Amino acid sequence: MKILLLGKSGQVGWELQRSLVPLGELICLDRHGAPGLCGDLADLDGLRATLQAVRPDVIVNAAAYTAVDKAEAERELAERVNAQASRVMAEEAVRLGAWLIHYSTDYVFSGEGSTPWLETDAVAPLNHYGASKAAGEQAIIASGCKHLIFRTSWCYGSRGGNFAKTMLRLARERASLDVVADQVGAPTGADLIADVTAHAIQQVQQRPELAGVYHLVAGGEVSWHGYAAFVIGLARDLGEELAVTQINPIDSAAYPTPARRPLNSRLSNQKLRDNFSLHLPDWQSGVTRMLREILNK
Repeated sequence: MKILLLGKSGQVGWELQRSLVPLGELICLDRHGAPGLCGDLADLDGLRATLQAVRPDVIVNAAAYTAVDKAEAERELAERVNAQASRVMAEEAVRLGAWLIHYSTDYVFSGEGSTPWLETDAVAPLNHYGASKAAGEQAIIASGCKHLIFRTSWCYGSRGGNFAKTMLRLARERASLDVVADQVGAPTGADLIADVTAHAIQQVQQRPELAGVYHLVAGGEVSWHGYAAFVIGLARDLGEELAVTQINPIDSAAYPTPARRPLNSRLSNQKLRDNFSLHLPDWQSGVTRMLREILNK
């Protein structure tokens, strides 16, 4: 089996380089590409030529335009990378008879209510980033290619920046922190996403009827405020010296951003657990492991 991984340098892509290696021949690209190959999703012609040259059995697209606020101004670029490139990959997957594995987001939903979103719920994005990701999903589904679309939320990794690292840095510098408390989701590790992806790719080779859209998130739920309190409390338990004494809950309205954020980022992972016979751990276990790794504890 030949696998083409796009977005190798991102948080999920970095972990996929590890999890996909045992499955077959793995070709990994980021936007800088490789000799004769293009990994830049903004270059639609180069992307199509690369897919035709490599002729993979599985395309894993971990690349995306993810600058949520900048997408409000850079709409054309976000649309090209998140929607038009997805259409190109889907069209080539059909021609090659390949599987397309693609990652999406809770931002395709309206963010209303407090019930976890199901895969069958109607999409209604609040911002242009979410709209571009929804358009990418729709292009893949409409193509008829063999696909797995994994929607996830609040992704983090020990490599690169993440919310926990930001909170720790601020907690060392400041006595008081204000953190949004009315947005709720499930912090989900890039390592978990990568491991589930590898498992799912193996499963669909034998059971192609498992194709479709899935919510891939850790178990449980928490607000950003609760997430920050957990990280800071655990860091203290691990012996970190922090200046912070107060973590104040605030509403999203007190922290305005160019793009609106969903308040309800809860995603039900029941379909994924049932169809692939998986156990998805609570978010705390992954965050604890990540925190121990970055603090070397």
